[in-house]
Amino acid sequence: MRYLLLIYSDESYYGGLSDQENMELMQAYGAFHAELEASGAYLDSARLQPTPNATAVRVREGKRLTSDGPFAETKEQLGGYYLIEAADLDAALAWAAKIPSAKYGSIEVRPIWEMEEEMQAMEAGSEAE
Repeated sequence: MRYLLLIYSDESYYGGLSDQENMELMQAYGAFHAELEASGAYLDSARLQPTPNATAVRVREGKRLTSDGPFAETKEQLGGYYLIEAADLDAALAWAAKIPSAKYGSIEVRPIWEMEEEMQAMEAGSEAE
């Protein structure tokens, strides 16, 4: 099953890091990434630009409305993600706990809704009737 590991932290945290601390964090991420790839669980990942570069889009009464930054004010911002393949939720949680940002932020673990599999199951069910 696929899981999305959403990495949340306070963006201001990074601005307070020394060059040495930033290098150590990047090395920790490099080691995590290498371990994840070697395990075969890695599917994709990306680091997101800071929230001042984001645009929120809403449609109200047929009109598109945009605003700068994230939709809601939060103490932690979405900074990146890993898309992984894991046998079950426990395995996905174990990977999430290894993400370096889990030490000062939070990692949201979300199962991917496998729409293709669901559609195939629905089609198979309707054919059986």
